[in-house]
Amino acid sequence: MGEIEAAPWRGGWGRPCEEPLMGRLDNLLFKLRPANLQEGLRRFARFWYLRLVRIEASPHTIALGLAMGVFAGLLPILPFQTVAAVALAFIVRGSKIAAALGTWITNPLNWVPFYMLCYYIGRVVVPFTIPPFDSTQLEMTQMLDLGWKFFAVMMAGGLIMAVPGTIVTYMLTHKGMELYRKRKQERAALKRQNG
Repeated sequence: MGEIEAAPWRGGWGRPCEEPLMGRLDNLLFKLRPANLQEGLRRFARFWYLRLVRIEASPHTIALGLAMGVFAGLLPILPFQTVAAVALAFIVRGSKIAAALGTWITNPLNWVPFYMLCYYIGRVVVPFTIPPFDSTQLEMTQMLDLGWKFFAVMMAGGLIMAVPGTIVTYMLTHKGMELYRKRKQERAALKRQNG
């Protein structure tokens, strides 16, 4: 019996690679080129937009869920943002899917500048003597290791941004969902008339 040879692994530029790991690394580098990164971000945003508008719930429920997600996303509770958002959405009877989506207001691309902003806003509001901001200490447990005063300053800064962000998110999402559904109904009615 003859042995079956595996086809060589092809990387992002179509070059054969000996190892699957090198092929994956090559493919990742290809995807991170500026043109592909921009296209990837656009597709990511479109996917989540469509996911949001297709939720089978009232505009109020979706807007409330998204607002709770934004609220939790703007707090410096990094590994627990999604859990907190879904729990808040459950309490206020908002959409849990929209809440999970809302936490992406903070993401790996903007964690450092956002947390730095929380730090500086919190220092203005809460007059504690705390250590300087460290961009390697972004998780809630790491902040608590720096002391409760540090965490209180970060939470104060986060709350100052989260409350208005939540209100604006609710109003824009509610209005946007009503407009989207109204246009969808108008298109369906027009399609029935013509067709």
